[in-house]
Amino acid sequence: MARKKNRMSTEVNAGSMADIAFLLLIFFLVTTTIASDKGILNILPPKLDPNNPPPEIDLNARNIFNILINANDQLLVEDEFRDNSEGLDEDVKAFILNFGAPNEEATALYNGLPSSLKALAKRDPESSDHPGEAVVSIKTNRGTSYEKYLEVFDLAKKAYFDIYAERVNLTTDEYRALSGKDDAEVSLQDRGKEGIPMAISIAEPDKIGS
Repeated sequence: MARKKNRMSTEVNAGSMADIAFLLLIFFLVTTTIASDKGILNILPPKLDPNNPPPEIDLNARNIFNILINANDQLLVEDEFRDNSEGLDEDVKAFILNFGAPNEEATALYNGLPSSLKALAKRDPESSDHPGEAVVSIKTNRGTSYEKYLEVFDLAKKAYFDIYAERVNLTTDEYRALSGKDDAEVSLQDRGKEGIPMAISIAEPDKIGS
């Protein structure tokens, strides 16, 4: 009986280890940064009511700048084949500022533009009437890569931001960095966009190979 009393216990007290493991779990949960995909920061239109379809808008073909991207990431821009997007932003900018048939309001807009932007107005009767009517249409194929779609979409947006920035004497990066956190920044944003809405249409993609 005396031998049994002197034998040491072989059990390990795991209570404190569980506490440590729990504290480590809390620590990693608090300190770990979880990556999240931001996606495209665009405000999508509300879902259409099938019983109340939108009205048909009669828009002259010359006011639409067509960009098609096929399944091989090749471009058809205004019926002209391209195998890359180089210079696309400049073409979009020239289309927006064409002023082919300006109305009274658009004429006042043109007169208020800086000379560098006025110089882009070719007044081609086959191109857009004025910035208020101009629409950039991007249509893809279901085989188009996401990277190419984003590249073209970003270039179309860049064309608008280039114009907005130049109107308020900022660089494009400075204009895009405006967050609207105070009245001064809101004023710059509004002055840049005034009379020149960003009109980029994203059409439903075609099937692969079409």
